[in-house]
Amino acid sequence: MDVSSAMAKMSVKQRAGGAGGGDGAAVCLICKESCSGFQPHSWRKACMTCGCSTVDHAPGGDLEDDHCMGRLLSESPCSHLTAKVKGGGGLRMYKRNRMIVTNPVVSRKDPTFSTTTYDWAPASLNQKLAVQYMELIPKSRRPVSGTDGASERRKQLLSQLPVYDQDPMKCQSLASEEEISSMLLFVKNYKQEVLGVAEVALPGEGTALREAAIQRTAKEAKDRSNSDKKDALQHQDHGSTNSCTSSSAGSTNGTDDGTKKEYRCTGCHEEVAKESPAVYAERAGYHNALWHPTCFACSECGQGLVDLVYFWSNQRLFCGRHYCQTVWPRCAGCDELIFCQSFHASEDGRTWHHQHYCCWKCGQSLETPCQH
Repeated sequence: MDVSSAMAKMSVKQRAGGAGGGDGAAVCLICKESCSGFQPHSWRKACMTCGCSTVDHAPGGDLEDDHCMGRLLSESPCSHLTAKVKGGGGLRMYKRNRMIVTNPVVSRKDPTFSTTTYDWAPASLNQKLAVQYMELIPKSRRPVSGTDGASERRKQLLSQLPVYDQDPMKCQSLASEEEISSMLLFVKNYKQEVLGVAEVALPGEGTALREAAIQRTAKEAKDRSNSDKKDALQHQDHGSTNSCTSSSAGSTNGTDDGTKKEYRCTGCHEEVAKESPAVYAERAGYHNALWHPTCFACSECGQGLVDLVYFWSNQRLFCGRHYCQTVWPRCAGCDELIFCQSFHASEDGRTWHHQHYCCWKCGQSLETPCQH
């Protein structure tokens, strides 16, 4: 998206309100029956009915989630986890890996089977290893369809990866071409330099993961090159391609040839059993780091990283929300990043857009006391 197209649609975006779409009738997961249904505030990410946040209502659904994740991962080294939307004008959708596990039920009668459906599971795994991974995750966090774990996953998607941190069309506070340009450049940079989706494998399988990543990168570079050549022939204009190469750092955390048998979790520094699934992050180096599944968490908030989506910066793991806040301040009123030069900052470290430094009830600026 360029600046002109974003500005052209700004009025449409503003009329859409601050909820970013979704089911306007979603009942609050905290207030439950006492909330009559989600009514979005005009610019706060909150419900006018009960005052709880949009995240606590978790509006929307799987299709909307997959579209949002597709936008996030597109034009990044993780774009292979997306697919083009047919007739979508270049839009991409997240190829979310769902998993159905079927187990026999032992009884004296005819054999029956029970099935467990996971709304998400690590990609490119055989089912046995994927089930092992899920069993290492606390039961309350396992995204089994229809359970609290699945609801928690959706809340984390909204909280850790706010759509208004990646899409200018969802960021109501942008007020000028300069601010839109700043956001577009910021998003482009973190997609190419920071964003990643981790992989799950056994300790010692880093080399195989790295080789697969190199092959994938080479194929994507070749596809881009062929596309550029085609465009050059059509427009008589020569483009260029960018490629991302995997880390070639030497092994510092075990080896794949068996000469070093001990593997240490980068998070807790405890040993990772050789037969136990481990999490690898390409940007951290396939041989430099690996994590227990429960240790693959944001270094700021401590939450497990939803769908293994991570931001790697200064040798630390972040969720999307907290990485973005290391670069740009976040408004305590509307929850969006602040791209303007002037804003209000309080002594406790919180920041606001000037127009959002106001009373929740009456909207009067907090620069002067109000009756609330």
